Amino acid sequence: MSIFKKSVLAAALLAASFSAAADQLADIKQKGTLICGTLGTAEPFSFPNPSTREIQGYDVDFCKAVAKSLGVKLELKMISVAARVPELQQNRVDIVAANLGWTAERAQQIAFSDAYYVSLQKVAAKRTSGLKAPADLAGKRVSATKGSTSEIAVRQAIPTASTITFQDPPAAFLAMQQGKVEGFAVSELMLVKFQQQVEGSSPIDILTPALSNEYWGIGIRKEETGMIKYVNGVLEGMEKSGEAKQIFDKWLGTGTQYKLQRGFKIEPIKG
Repeated sequence: MSIFKKSVLAAALLAASFSAAADQLADIKQKGTLICGTLGTAEPFSFPNPSTREIQGYDVDFCKAVAKSLGVKLELKMISVAARVPELQQNRVDIVAANLGWTAERAQQIAFSDAYYVSLQKVAAKRTSGLKAPADLAGKRVSATKGSTSEIAVRQAIPTASTITFQDPPAAFLAMQQGKVEGFAVSELMLVKFQQQVEGSSPIDILTPALSNEYWGIGIRKEETGMIKYVNGVLEGMEKSGEAKQIFDKWLGTGTQYKLQRGFKIEPIKG
């Protein structure tokens, strides 16, 4: 093949990829459904309503906002932590809103929207252990969710610890309660929840300082430039209108069991 023909072919393939990306929004509107991948097991971000069993939460409300802006129905697809990136890459979901923290490695595989949540990654231990800081877990076993940024944070912050991974946070927490590991790493928010659940029977302490800050974005396929721009536009509008803060207050704010204050705004993730 001549150099000219190769150049023409390359240009055609590039044009086709841009066309496919540009058509993604149109495809969603045509089928009338936005498929959003979420965990379904991570209260208060995506979890079953105790009465209706319908999946609800912070992440779900952001999925709903994107679907509403497009004028389409929302279809939630439950995925595991480890499957978040593969499900997106294999076109099984349109977007992912599933406690998806930005990492350099993930950013090479998929695109991230602006950060719609900022999470502190921390580690906890049984109060009876006497452990006070993450450094005290050096050489010990720490549980985390497989494929999570908590797992990465442990490996980076406590390199001599043995990281034992599980499919979801409840299983990783149970491992600590059963004495299979000495520490349990997850977001500060989830640790507060677990701490409240066991305070009267088997209390745990949340160790300081934090392992890391984690910036959550909505996952989008890299080639879908139109979708990336659109989702960021929706998020920007939600920040300006106050809707983003309302969602935070609804699920995480001072009137909830977590009693958190929103110390961030929706902004681009600086990798």
